[in-house]
Amino acid sequence: MELKRVVVTGLGTINPLGNNVNEYFTNLLAGVSGAALITSFDTTLFKTKFACLVKNYDPAAFGLDRKEARKLDLYAQYALVAAGEAIQDAGISAESINHDRVGVIWASGIGGIQTFYEEVKGYVQGNFTPRYNPFFVPKMISDIAAGHISMKYGFRGPNYGTVSACASSTTAMCDAFNLIRLGKADAIVVGGSEAAVSEPGIGGFNSAQALSTNNENYKTASRPFDKTRDGFVMGEGGGGFVFEAYEHAKARGAKIYAEVIGGGMSADAYHITASHPEGLGAILAMKAALEDAAVRPEDIDYINVHGTATPVGDPAELKAVKAVFGEQAYKLNISSTKSMTGHLLGAAGAVEALACICAIQKSAIPPTINFTTEDEEIDYKLNLTLNTTQSRGVNIALSNTFGFGGHNASIILKKV
Repeated sequence: MELKRVVVTGLGTINPLGNNVNEYFTNLLAGVSGAALITSFDTTLFKTKFACLVKNYDPAAFGLDRKEARKLDLYAQYALVAAGEAIQDAGISAESINHDRVGVIWASGIGGIQTFYEEVKGYVQGNFTPRYNPFFVPKMISDIAAGHISMKYGFRGPNYGTVSACASSTTAMCDAFNLIRLGKADAIVVGGSEAAVSEPGIGGFNSAQALSTNNENYKTASRPFDKTRDGFVMGEGGGGFVFEAYEHAKARGAKIYAEVIGGGMSADAYHITASHPEGLGAILAMKAALEDAAVRPEDIDYINVHGTATPVGDPAELKAVKAVFGEQAYKLNISSTKSMTGHLLGAAGAVEALACICAIQKSAIPPTINFTTEDEEIDYKLNLTLNTTQSRGVNIALSNTFGFGGHNASIILKKV
């Protein structure tokens, strides 16, 4: 069986750097920090008082009326916004595509955590004992975003959500890639969204000692590869794509942003939250992606690393990169765009794959900002694209995402 080529024909996002793709790409290459103080709840008793937040969000501005928005957790609203931009960008219409062969695979690592919190809090406080809101379960579950996207646009192809913690949306992209190249769908709307900047989200990750608590310098607190890094900065929002069979896209005259050429997944089998210190799972995922894409390490121009700014995770990932790429590791560009967007958890992979497409389209590597102090555990002979965007033609880019539970996923995109 001959596998079909898969291309990207639509892009969409809402994230801390912009409420659409153009804003995101502009601020990404300008090295803007998306961090801000949290105002949605009282942070007095919380160790972390900031996050990378979506700015000036109004559901009505994106076609969600007040009644509709009340039935949707914020993560699902972000999903509809990001998917909607990607679908419009791809020019999908009833005349141009068979809706029976368009799928939706949408990721979220946590789903409707704010809905769950509000409902349980209301129950405990006796505000509506014993009756829960009838929308409680369908607002909360992490697969519902895919369902809402399919219902809004009438897409009847494969439809589900993926959950692999912070690797969730890269897992979704690998699945979409495989379904299309196997001929199971003509196109798939794929991506991820997250809205966990909430009392349980911040409090839970604080208890796990995963978040930065650098409240005095919150704008620069997300500092991958810096000696003073002290954890990741929570982000929110979503990113989405239309993946499409190449011949199908060409036949309808669609614009093509990039080709998806490979994906790899693995497990650390090591620890519930920490990455393997030698990056063994990361090595397996990157090698699997390279093999799947039938490319050599020396063919890769740019790696958007997971790079969360945790003390253990950053050195482990760079060890993995050197193990896989050898001398090529010193010739390619590496950056962590989480220094700007924060960590969008299950949506991270989608937003960072968009950063790879930005690099391919703009011939520019987005920077790793907020770097000031060298760490003896980090090899600075690697080009970590510190603080400033670098001009470079990018033919092939790789994106890494790793999650709690030891989940690893890598995806490779190529210029067309």
